[in-house]
Amino acid sequence: MPMADGGEGMLDAFGGANRTSTVTGPLGTPVEAQWRLGDDGVAVIESAAASGLVLAGGKEGNDPVGATSAGTGELVAQAVRDGATRVIVGLGGSAMSDGGRGAVEAARALLDGQTPAERGVELLAACDVQTPFVEAAQVFGPQKGASGDQVVELTGRLFELQGGYVEEFGVDVSTTPGAGAAGGLGGGLLVLGGSLVPGLRLVAEQVGLADAVARADAIVTGEGALDAESFNGKVVGGVVDEAEPYGIPVIVVAGVVREDAPAARLAGLRVVDLSATYGAAASWNDTADCLERAVTEQLTTLA
Repeated sequence: MPMADGGEGMLDAFGGANRTSTVTGPLGTPVEAQWRLGDDGVAVIESAAASGLVLAGGKEGNDPVGATSAGTGELVAQAVRDGATRVIVGLGGSAMSDGGRGAVEAARALLDGQTPAERGVELLAACDVQTPFVEAAQVFGPQKGASGDQVVELTGRLFELQGGYVEEFGVDVSTTPGAGAAGGLGGGLLVLGGSLVPGLRLVAEQVGLADAVARADAIVTGEGALDAESFNGKVVGGVVDEAEPYGIPVIVVAGVVREDAPAARLAGLRVVDLSATYGAAASWNDTADCLERAVTEQLTTLA
């Protein structure tokens, strides 16, 4: 069962991409971004597909000060113009810290100065963090390649933009937890008339997680690094919480288990650290094989 908490994986959870659009990439060059528009009028967009750090060449190739969210705004506008009645944007894996300004300007330009909300379209930003708008660069900037001085510059720009959004649009992004998601894109989508929602809850409802868990004999979940954040709006924590009332065995497979992973939450779970069990090289280069071996061994002990 595909699961996601607001970042990559949203498209798969909703049935996969069925459209491709050429949009402005994070560094200003055109990129081909996949997205989905279902027969039910629901459009699903991953910000990483248009404004992702991978598209910028990772933190080493990124321009953390110049990176833009314009491409995501273009996809939102395209979805509205193609007849979507609800647009869901998964926030995660972004290259920029532009406070969503690029997305706001691009979407409004393509919608004749209007927002999706003004077109009668519901806009939902799915995220898994509670980061305030002005802290976006401080929290996420370094992983996008920003130096200490650049983080200071970007933070100052976010403070100015926060005030600018109030003056220009009457929207105070400072009052909404999670507005700093995806470099402040969460706040930009608020300006476009959107709402921030827990990505995990949105996906869980879509894929029928509750019913699947109730019928399960055992559950396998996991993520790259199991840490303190894994139980704070992330897939692992959500699945574990759903399974707890049933007493179902839960196998959690992680590329690595960090020291700050909460011992109290790990109690009773079958946790496999692939790096510790099979070695860092094997877990990185032969992940699928290590994952299969780990799950098979765990399920065998339950038989």
